[in-house]
Amino acid sequence: MSGSSRPDAARRLGVLLTATEAREVADRLADGDSLTAALRAVAAGHRVEVRTALIEAVGTDFGIAVGLLRAVEGARSVGTATEPVWTMPGTMAGGGPLHSSVARLVAGARRSVTCSTFNFQRSSGLWSALAAAARRPGIAVRVYVDTTAATAPGTPTPAEMAAHLHPGAVLRTSTFDGARVRNHAKFLAVDRRFLLVTSANFSWSAEYRNIELGVLLDDSNLADAVEAQLRSVEQNLYVAVSAPRSVGAG
Repeated sequence: MSGSSRPDAARRLGVLLTATEAREVADRLADGDSLTAALRAVAAGHRVEVRTALIEAVGTDFGIAVGLLRAVEGARSVGTATEPVWTMPGTMAGGGPLHSSVARLVAGARRSVTCSTFNFQRSSGLWSALAAAARRPGIAVRVYVDTTAATAPGTPTPAEMAAHLHPGAVLRTSTFDGARVRNHAKFLAVDRRFLLVTSANFSWSAEYRNIELGVLLDDSNLADAVEAQLRSVEQNLYVAVSAPRSVGAG
C-alpha cells in the first residue's frame, strides 16, 4: 500500500463515521468481534465504504484499527452546546426561529432524522423537508405521530404521511391498558447528534405565529439516549404504518 493512501483512508473514516459509530466499532473490535459484526454499529448505507477505508488504513491489524477509531471518536466529539429556539409572530423571535432551524437541521442530515410530534400538518416546513431527506441515499427518516391528532379534519392521516415520506418509516400511537396512547413528545433528532426539543407541534402556526420555545442541543449522548428510548417502546406503544403498495412499487 502506498504511503499516501493510508492517510487518505484514515481521513475518509473521519468523514464517514460519527463519534458514536467510531466508539461502538472500536469497542466491538476490542471485545474480539469480527469486523463484519463490529460494522453493524455503522449506518447501513456507509458500512461498505467504512470497511474499505478501514482495511486500506490498517489492513487486518485490529489493534491499530481500535486506536485509529478512538482517534476518530475524539476528533468527531464535540462539547455540548445549547441554543434557545423561539417562535413568535413576525420577526420578534430574532435569530434561530423554529422554521429555519428545522429546515437547516434536516437539510444538513448525513445519516438519520427522527421526528416525534403530536400534530403534523402539511403546512409545516418539515412536511417537505422530511420527504426530501427520506429520498436522499443513506438517510434514514423515522417519524412518530399521534393517531388521534391525525384524524382531525384537514390533517394528513398516518397512511398519507407514510406515502409522502416513503421510504422513511412512520409510526402511530397504539393502545396500552385499553386506552389510546397520546404522543406529546415533540423533538427532532439529526444524525444521532443534534436534538431539538420544543413545545411546538409541526405546523405553520406553531412555526411562525405562536409563542413557542425549544432548545437545540449538540449532544450525541443525549440524542442517542432519546432515540433509543423510543425504539425500546415501539413494540408496546406504536404501530408501524405501511405506505400504499403503489408507492412502494414505484
